Amino acid sequence: MARKRQSDEAKKGAPEWMATYSDMMTLLLCFFVLLFAMSTIDIQKFQAVVQSMNGSLGVLDQGTTVNMEPLINNFPNDSPSETNEEFKQLKAEIEEFLEENELQGSVMVEINERGLLIRFMDKVLFDSGKADLKPAAQQIIFKVSEILKETINNIKIEGHTDNRPIRTQRFPSNWELSSQRASNVLHYLEESCGIEKTRLSTSGYADTRPIDTNETVEGRQNNRRVDIIILRSSMNALEPN
Repeated sequence: MARKRQSDEAKKGAPEWMATYSDMMTLLLCFFVLLFAMSTIDIQKFQAVVQSMNGSLGVLDQGTTVNMEPLINNFPNDSPSETNEEFKQLKAEIEEFLEENELQGSVMVEINERGLLIRFMDKVLFDSGKADLKPAAQQIIFKVSEILKETINNIKIEGHTDNRPIRTQRFPSNWELSSQRASNVLHYLEESCGIEKTRLSTSGYADTRPIDTNETVEGRQNNRRVDIIILRSSMNALEPN
């Protein structure tokens, strides 16, 4: 009779199925937190999430928790307002240099969603149909590079042409011309200006990204350009090298 009474007594503590249920909920929480981290396409944020969960997960008596404080504190400080303040300062320095050298009509500077854009009309840097930097262009780029060194952000150089075809032995099409112009600017920034090559990348777009009409002389002049973009930190993972 004593054994029967003992078995009939209710077991103390949570039901056994609660352990399995709690483990499952913990795993689901980890899964969705990781999904959130990876959706930002930011490796630093992903690493911060992993670090925040290290040793912070428990079940039953220990509780089920994720320590969010290190996650928040370790996120990169790349808010648009703070980044724009840095870009505004760089923009002002470049514009001052352009004004001193009467280059306002040939070089344009603006802040956009990708970062700080420095746009050179092709006549400033190159002779028509050529990709070799003019001596005067080298001086301009060298001065601009001194300002580029004030930031650690990556730099993208993009070559563009108008839609008039080119067929020479060196440049069978505008693809080769735009790519070589961007590449020559990159090499000058690296070899003569001391910009780290790990920060640099190029693209040649030929006439595929016009900013003006190709139906007028002025429009075609605007489309022939080389863009140097100081990328926002958040754009680094999105921009191919």
